[in-house]
Amino acid sequence: MIHHIPLRPPSRDFPADEWNIIEKGFHPEFLAQLETMLALGNGYLGMRGCPEEGGPNAENSTLLNGFYETSPIVYPEDAYGFAKTGQTIIGVTDSKIIKLFVDDEPFWLPNAKLLSYDRRLNLKSGTLDREILWETPAGKQVLITSRRLVSFANRHVAAISYRVTLLNAAASLVLSSEMTANEPSACTNANDPRQTRVVSGRVLHHETGYAKDRRIVLCHATEKSRLTLTCATDHSLETACSFAHKVSYSEDFGQVAFTIDARPDCPIHLTKYMVYHTSATASPEELCGRAEWTMDRIVNQGFLELLASQEQYLDDFWRRSDVRVRDVREDRTKRSTVEIQQAIRFNLFHILQASARAEDTGVPAKGLTGQAYEGHYFWDTEIYVLPFLIYSSPRIAKNLLTFRYKMLPQARARARQLGHHGAMFPWRTISGEEASAYYAAGTAQYHINADIMYALRKYVQATGDKAFLRDCGAEMLVETARLWLDLGFYSDMKGKQKFCINSVTGPDEYNTVVNNNAYTNLMARENLRYAAQTVQSLRATNQTAYDALARKTGLEPSEVDAWVRAAENMYVPYDEKLQIIPQDDSFLDREPWDFRNTPPDHYPLLLFYHPLNIYRKQVIKQADVVLAMFLLGDTFSLDSKKQNFEFYDPLTTGDSSLSSCIEAIIAAQIGNMEKALRYGVAALLMDLADVGGNVKDGCHIASMGGTWMMLAYGFGGMRDDDGTLSFTPRRAPEDNAILRFSVTYRGQRLEVEIGFEKVEYALREGECLTMRHEMEEIQLTRENPVAVRAVSRW
Repeated sequence: MIHHIPLRPPSRDFPADEWNIIEKGFHPEFLAQLETMLALGNGYLGMRGCPEEGGPNAENSTLLNGFYETSPIVYPEDAYGFAKTGQTIIGVTDSKIIKLFVDDEPFWLPNAKLLSYDRRLNLKSGTLDREILWETPAGKQVLITSRRLVSFANRHVAAISYRVTLLNAAASLVLSSEMTANEPSACTNANDPRQTRVVSGRVLHHETGYAKDRRIVLCHATEKSRLTLTCATDHSLETACSFAHKVSYSEDFGQVAFTIDARPDCPIHLTKYMVYHTSATASPEELCGRAEWTMDRIVNQGFLELLASQEQYLDDFWRRSDVRVRDVREDRTKRSTVEIQQAIRFNLFHILQASARAEDTGVPAKGLTGQAYEGHYFWDTEIYVLPFLIYSSPRIAKNLLTFRYKMLPQARARARQLGHHGAMFPWRTISGEEASAYYAAGTAQYHINADIMYALRKYVQATGDKAFLRDCGAEMLVETARLWLDLGFYSDMKGKQKFCINSVTGPDEYNTVVNNNAYTNLMARENLRYAAQTVQSLRATNQTAYDALARKTGLEPSEVDAWVRAAENMYVPYDEKLQIIPQDDSFLDREPWDFRNTPPDHYPLLLFYHPLNIYRKQVIKQADVVLAMFLLGDTFSLDSKKQNFEFYDPLTTGDSSLSSCIEAIIAAQIGNMEKALRYGVAALLMDLADVGGNVKDGCHIASMGGTWMMLAYGFGGMRDDDGTLSFTPRRAPEDNAILRFSVTYRGQRLEVEIGFEKVEYALREGECLTMRHEMEEIQLTRENPVAVRAVSRW
């Protein structure tokens, strides 16, 4: 079920456009939402979509992935093994401020007389563009155009092109380019666990700072995490008007102020370059030197070259990643084709912004669009985001899996702390240490181990990267399999010697610390099987690699046999009467939630009801068994999927943004196209229409990844369960409707176009690709790159 109404702002001021998110009038009531939607980032550096003038804003964050401060987690009643240290992403030096004064009057949006206003996130160029015509109280008309980018090609770089032209009179003009550190944090709702904790006191401590001509360099460090940050700005001013400039700086502030005798129709063009470098080991002096090297290079290149490299990067991204639709019936989707296309590209663009340069880091739940969830990395990277990256940008996917591998020492230590063998990956983290303060919906979610290994298997199957499996993946598989074997036990109560796993929490956080969560058991079984297969294959085909793995992990052959036995005897609950898989051992014994008498404004339930009230009821926050049916699709028959979907769908609140996309996929697979479309549109519009009511806190990056899965796996009918790429596409709902998307598989790029009667498979890049359409094997080659097949009726 869906209990939230999508936001629909006035179309005259927010017109739909396939390649732009457009704001045609200043709307302070949507200030916080637009800061999120219009945010720019590259996976390392992120800037919310706040005005250059320094305000107004709701959360004026500039964020660096992996740059955080620690603080003790205080428990009034502590217990052994609880996470002790919190990690919180913090706002860093804000360098994007350019204040404008005309005859000493400040340009301030809430008070300005705006003759025209156009701001847009350009999804093709990767820029935030704005054009404003402002009339001052004295009647002087000022044209202001700006273009902001956070560079994909240059990981540490952002830049702003800011142009001012007086149209009808001369004026004294000041452009004050500023940078400031330790700004007050945005207020948060202490009762909402999804929001960030505010780190008290001064967060960034001054290390050094200096100025050279129009360049300012400020260096700060955190007190407890001991991370160092350097931010540098430099400027270029081009105009035929006479001007002067003055530079000043202090520990937390820098300013380059240009005073200009502005003449009518004489453009004044300021280019501001911004550079960020961080390190856990470099000295402040070294880090300042790195920032200066980067700044020298980009100032020499200039803004136009930065823009050209940005557009080239995005051209390549859209060539591999674009999903196109045509002639969608508005009466079915409640949105026009243009609106649907806009939403698809908006989601894919923000996934790129969250992950492209996330090197030696993960993907925060909100990307770098906001501080909610404290900038932590969760399981949803592997389950929701990685499938899109694996099939469009496999290099990025590999970077993210490599980051998990580097976390293995901490995961081993955490497992020992919990009394287990093997490794236990943290539920939420930045540094690799567990940072979840609520174990019932955190540490108890052991399924994260299997989720990471599921993503590993998908990556290896789609890319053929056996070297990564050998060098990194095998070690993770050994340690996660060890944990499952240690966590579970053989019980005669569930049948003869069934392997059971007790006191865990599945993806559904409204049912915690349960026995035999079906999702967890099913995914653990896959983890155990894949670990055994990988080790057995290494031993049979690469004795040197197997010996190295055995030395590194202390692996004994008997362990592999134990993994196989546990997988073969894994207990998966089943109810004969209902013909469904119960979510856990006690789920069917609970009283159903009273949805009829739940006020519409009492969702999400977690903000209005005590956890115990929720835990004792039959109610679901997000897809759990339904998610397992998608991820392990070949384990379930079509009838089984239908029975389970129809049972669990009415119990699912959709309080998590991760639910709609998965429900849409299963609805499409069982032929319930009405629900597939309804849930699919809700997933697509999760942020653009603020379906969950909290887009102000940042984008739902995992849900965005889920929209691609919904289109490719749901309506596109893509399957990869057995490592072979296959398609059982859904018929388009109208005669002329089209769905077209690309997947990269083993270095080949396949384009799939689905219509009402037929589907076309085209090999766009590569030499040869073997795939399946339904049960038919098809081979596409450079000589015969296209195959057309009929779409089956449902």
